[in-house]
Amino acid sequence: MASVKEVAYVSTFPPRKCGIATFTADLVNSIGKLNKLKKQRVISIDGRHLFKSTFEGFEHKIGRDFVEDYILMADFLNQSQVNVVNIQHEFGIFGGEAGKYVCSFLKKLKRPVATTLHTVLPDFENRAKEVFHEVVNNSNVLIVLNETTREIVKQYSVPSRKVILIPHGCPDLPLIQSGKVKPKLGLQNKIVLSTFGLLSKGKGIEYVIQALTKIVKKEPQLIYYVLGVTHPQVKNHDGEEYRNSLLKMVKKLGLRGHVRFLNRFLSKQELYDYLLATDIYITPYLSPNQVSSGTLAYALAAGKAVVSTPYLHAKEALGEGRGVFCNFNDSDSIAERVIEVIENKRLRQSLEQKAYRYSRKFIWSSVAKNYLKLFNDLTRQSEMNWPSAYHH
Repeated sequence: MASVKEVAYVSTFPPRKCGIATFTADLVNSIGKLNKLKKQRVISIDGRHLFKSTFEGFEHKIGRDFVEDYILMADFLNQSQVNVVNIQHEFGIFGGEAGKYVCSFLKKLKRPVATTLHTVLPDFENRAKEVFHEVVNNSNVLIVLNETTREIVKQYSVPSRKVILIPHGCPDLPLIQSGKVKPKLGLQNKIVLSTFGLLSKGKGIEYVIQALTKIVKKEPQLIYYVLGVTHPQVKNHDGEEYRNSLLKMVKKLGLRGHVRFLNRFLSKQELYDYLLATDIYITPYLSPNQVSSGTLAYALAAGKAVVSTPYLHAKEALGEGRGVFCNFNDSDSIAERVIEVIENKRLRQSLEQKAYRYSRKFIWSSVAKNYLKLFNDLTRQSEMNWPSAYHH
């Protein structure tokens, strides 16, 4: 039986600072550790035009806003040894309205395609819905990151045999008490609340800052860490407007001793240290329809007590007592829940243990094995049905 030898990934990729780039790097790295593939090619969606068809080395590029690059790359892959193409799909990372340029790539491609869906909304606006259907029709398999997304995809009449669930990966971290890591960061005797990820208006951090006025009255040793840089696309468009508004709010509310912004892209180890030193992790996101949060997956992996608004991914991941929910856009609700978790040690331990146990199912080494199995299945099917398997 044929097995997969070469895989190409179409996605953003480091040094680009975005969640999808980090996800892809983790996936490629984890599959690489299994030592089963001859080659992995990363085709990164980049700002620069490709111009000519020289494809040397490990990393290839598609100029995001140049539709001819997508076609050129599909031609190259059709002539290459690549068995399977994995697309990491998020509308904003591809060029054209609602990222439609990726459709030109898919139409031209004659290789089996597994598309990982990072953003699926229950109610797409028309252009995004058209692009979504085109991506669906031109993919052999759709990978969803959780049950919630699987249900939404089903509502769009996608046949269930085409959809496979492989969860968002997370690092394999130890379950240790936050007090053991705090001295390393100079945080001994502090209660640490944290949020990490790329900053943008939808993150709802202003509501946590407002909530702190109540929380620090009860817990004067509390520090809230906002870890991460502003989202590159937001920065290009609005500069540091959102971060500056948060800094002003902190100053106005007299909370400068209680809020710390780490305005840089943290190394993995630094991020793990801050997460492990955290007592309560908080995702106060504003959009109820968010189906995937890599930062939430990481918080669960670190075995953290999580307080979150009930967006779609959180409802699934934090159900059955794995987390505590606060209301959307509601600083009083956040304050209440955070104080409850700080004061109730038994609740906090229960949240930590349940979160950690749940996360063991999706550490990166397991996720990588699931991807590899899928790539093998697609390779076998295409060999058996040659050339009809390529009629997506």
